[in-house]
Amino acid sequence: MTVEDAGDLAGVPDGFGRLWVPHRMAYIGGENKPADAAAGHGCPFCRAPELSDEDGLIVARGRTSYVLLNLYPYNGGHLLVCPYRHVADYTELEQAEVVEIADLTRTAMTVLRAVSGPDGFNLGMNQGAVAGAGIAAHLHQHVVPRWGGDANFLPIVGRTRALPELLADTRTRLAAAWPGEDH
Repeated sequence: MTVEDAGDLAGVPDGFGRLWVPHRMAYIGGENKPADAAAGHGCPFCRAPELSDEDGLIVARGRTSYVLLNLYPYNGGHLLVCPYRHVADYTELEQAEVVEIADLTRTAMTVLRAVSGPDGFNLGMNQGAVAGAGIAAHLHQHVVPRWGGDANFLPIVGRTRALPELLADTRTRLAAAWPGEDH
């Protein structure tokens, strides 16, 4: 009986280190994505407000919209501003929703600056699956804090993000710093 050397199974060394992030398979496999475009419990943005703030990763609640952490963030502190109402397109928003989403986005930037000190932000909405919306049926605005050097080799070469804090801890810090309410 011949026993293979484990070194022979690893392939030819190429000089690259590997950072394995198996938790990303949940996102790649479609976990937490709705099965269809319908409103209700199948939509994570309809479901989150029904949960406690901690369980739904909700940082702040408004009258027509709310702010939560992205479950699959691009950077630490990556927030989403969502209307409670299940609408897909920006043009479907009512005026009160447009105003509150804008106000919550501004407050999110202010809070993130105070808590995490980013050097800048990416703000945006992906309208439709073809435009990159992972959940196209329920509108959401991204508020992504950015730091000088955050686009280092990990995301560019390694296609990996190093997040320095657990989502629950980030949610707690941001919610505590959100103005106007006791959290």
